[in-house]
Amino acid sequence: MEGRAKLAGHTIHPMLIVFPLGLLATAVIFDIIFQFDDRAELVTFSYWAIAAGVIGGLLAALFGLWDWLQVPTGTRAKAIGLWHGGGNVVIVVLFIVAWLLRRNETGPKYDPNGLPIILEVIGVLMALVTAWLGGELVQRLGVGVDAGANLNAPSSLSGRTASGEPSSVPPRKTRGTA
Repeated sequence: MEGRAKLAGHTIHPMLIVFPLGLLATAVIFDIIFQFDDRAELVTFSYWAIAAGVIGGLLAALFGLWDWLQVPTGTRAKAIGLWHGGGNVVIVVLFIVAWLLRRNETGPKYDPNGLPIILEVIGVLMALVTAWLGGELVQRLGVGVDAGANLNAPSSLSGRTASGEPSSVPPRKTRGTA
């Protein structure tokens, strides 16, 4: 089942998820390092990485929701997509709460100790599960995969479908072409 929200021939949601996943996971790693090396720049970075990760996660969620709405009702993909998306909403909420709790710490600015770091670790562990569910959607159930996809499919910029037929979307023009 092909995704609907595309940019340059590729589904947008998978392009966007790498940013919040990377930012939020890195924030947790820096907060754990801070537990052993209390340099303020570690928690300052992780604090702002969480803010950027949450914004990126919400943006990715919009495109994920758009794709999920296209999945036929009553399918395994629809159910797994609901768990995937719902779990990711919970993760974003956990990180928002952790971020807000860090704003008013009495110790070093943005100190993640206590409940904030617990929420972050839970969020990252949950992200492993929801990322697996996303992989199940794409790799096992073919959600977001072009019809006719194969190892020798033409470029998504060629103006042809994955099976080689002319596309209804005009090819992208490059310099030197008319």
